[in-house]
Amino acid sequence: MENARKDIEQISIEHKKMQTLIHYVNKETLKVQHEKQQKGKATGIDRITKEEYGENLEENLNNLINKMKTFSYKPQSVRRTYIPKANGALRPLGISSYEDKLVQGVMTEVLNEVYEPRFLDCSYGFRPQRSCHQAIAEIDKTIMTKKVGYILDADIKGFFDNVDHKWLVKFLENDIEDKNFIRYIVRFLKAGIMEDLEYYESDKGTPQGGLISPILANAYLHYVLDLWLEKAIKPKLQGEAHLIRYADDFIITFQYENEAHKVSEVLKKRLAKFRT
Repeated sequence: MENARKDIEQISIEHKKMQTLIHYVNKETLKVQHEKQQKGKATGIDRITKEEYGENLEENLNNLINKMKTFSYKPQSVRRTYIPKANGALRPLGISSYEDKLVQGVMTEVLNEVYEPRFLDCSYGFRPQRSCHQAIAEIDKTIMTKKVGYILDADIKGFFDNVDHKWLVKFLENDIEDKNFIRYIVRFLKAGIMEDLEYYESDKGTPQGGLISPILANAYLHYVLDLWLEKAIKPKLQGEAHLIRYADDFIITFQYENEAHKVSEVLKKRLAKFRT
């Protein structure tokens, strides 16, 4: 997969749209993904553990590949559970079935290689070789070295639960010209949620707890926020403006107060347009 990653990244640099990505989801890459899975992790609705799946690994992977080739593979609903937050509240978490973890894991690695050359430097969340500490350091550096008079601090409430599927697919199709790869992403988005034997449709949001969720969220905000601010807003400003984003938390620094207020208002409309 290491050589394949380099190939995908280089092609992404050289070409506007990526093609034939689905062939990277193969027996070899799925086997590597199986080896990466940790033992003793919580199971999805299939209740299959890594150890159980590995008992007949070759046969299981062959069956999985055959299902994917015939498009009969359909991700299972995620099993919803809750984990305590620091403030005492509970945060919902979705646990995927084992095979879905494998497929999502490989597709996530592919998407990372597609988008890393395309993402802007202002985003730090859930990206290779980037961290929250780097985002904080960049904020400190910006405040200390740039013309900063005002700061817009924002957190998109319920972002991961409300990502609009149609817009997300449009954004992905702007970079990926592989209908089969997109088709499986849509299936993950539509897989639904199981909680206490009750099924809930997922007509919006990214897969809760899914390996693929962070990269999909980043691709969404790359278009909704990052590129918009860089290409459509900053050239119209008289003063400096700088965006630092970690997933759905971000700040925008401004040199002038009036421009901070103006961008704040158009930002609300921008996010409303894309239902975030």
